[in-house]
Amino acid sequence: MADNSKAEDAASDSVEAAKHASDKKEKLADQVMQNPQVLAALQERLDSSSHTPSSYIETLPKAVKRRIDALKQLQVKCAHIEAKFYEEVHDLERKYAALYQPLFDKRRDFVIGEAEPTDAESEWHSENEEEEKLAGDLKNKVVIEEKEAAAAATEESNPKGIPDFWFTIFRNVDMLSELVQEYDEPILKHLQDIKVKFSEPGQPMSFSLEFHFEPNDYFTNSVLTKTYKMKSEPDKTDPFSFEGPEIVDCEGCTIEWKKGKNVTVKTIKKKQKHKGRGTVRTITKQVPNDSFFNFFSPIKVSGDGESLDEDSEFTLATDFEIGHFFRERIVPRAVLYFTGEAIEDDDNFEEGEEGEEEELEGEEEGEEEEDTESDPKKDSSQPAECKQQ
Repeated sequence: MADNSKAEDAASDSVEAAKHASDKKEKLADQVMQNPQVLAALQERLDSSSHTPSSYIETLPKAVKRRIDALKQLQVKCAHIEAKFYEEVHDLERKYAALYQPLFDKRRDFVIGEAEPTDAESEWHSENEEEEKLAGDLKNKVVIEEKEAAAAATEESNPKGIPDFWFTIFRNVDMLSELVQEYDEPILKHLQDIKVKFSEPGQPMSFSLEFHFEPNDYFTNSVLTKTYKMKSEPDKTDPFSFEGPEIVDCEGCTIEWKKGKNVTVKTIKKKQKHKGRGTVRTITKQVPNDSFFNFFSPIKVSGDGESLDEDSEFTLATDFEIGHFFRERIVPRAVLYFTGEAIEDDDNFEEGEEGEEEELEGEEEGEEEEDTESDPKKDSSQPAECKQQ
């Protein structure tokens, strides 16, 4: 009987304790809900969740939703019209490429030394013309000496054309110089011209890059090509993502390397030990090697819809970016990338954007410091939060 009494007392105490804890939680909840700051935060969260675009659309009457669907149909038609617009732009690019080409051909002739510019063609007024004129006046005294020295100079003092024109461009442009290895450099010094060719009318949209080389000791090809295939039509599964033509695939070419000159592979030696006899033999094998000329052996986009791994996707995206840069910037403005003027313009533009960002960040930091100083309860030694955009 005593044991039963103790058990009943323990059960009663447990129930009483649970009831006390429940009362305490309810009292605490009441206190929290009476806090105006907590209520305001809860209301703000409810308001933000209830005013999202999707939640708002769901509250609209069926007739209004039907009209919205009609607007989406119109938007898809707009995307298809935009695709036609870009197709005509491609036709215009082809038309004007034919007008540019005689100028680019003359550029090639000057670069490789097949032609000399006339005095009128080589006349150029620089921004520092006045300074150059003053400097020229000061140098007049040594002109006679220079002419005498020039008369006795060898042919090396007057090289043919513009030496290392395209190779210098590769060195000047970070996007390209990162691809060029030391053993690529002597090959690129044989590069004479780069041309852009657009697909013919009625053919799928594409463009090709042609790299023209003089005869050299590395490969027998006179031209290396890279073709970029483009798509200018809205995706059936996501038509609203269409923003113009995009490169979807590319094809390189086979480089006919001369014996022992292929810089895209390297030969390594590996020792193998026989499991049974214990003898060791040395074998040689070829493995891929970093080189700019891997540019002509791109990753192939799978036609069966199979997705690429992350590294392959990054490599392909970089390849597309380089091809587009050749087409839009390097080939049309080659001389400015040779002199570095185009690079300075690009750098100035980027620095301006960064400067604005830094200025804005400085203003934000200033505001945080003012807030800290205005609140004596805050620890002034606490570093400001670093915000990333």
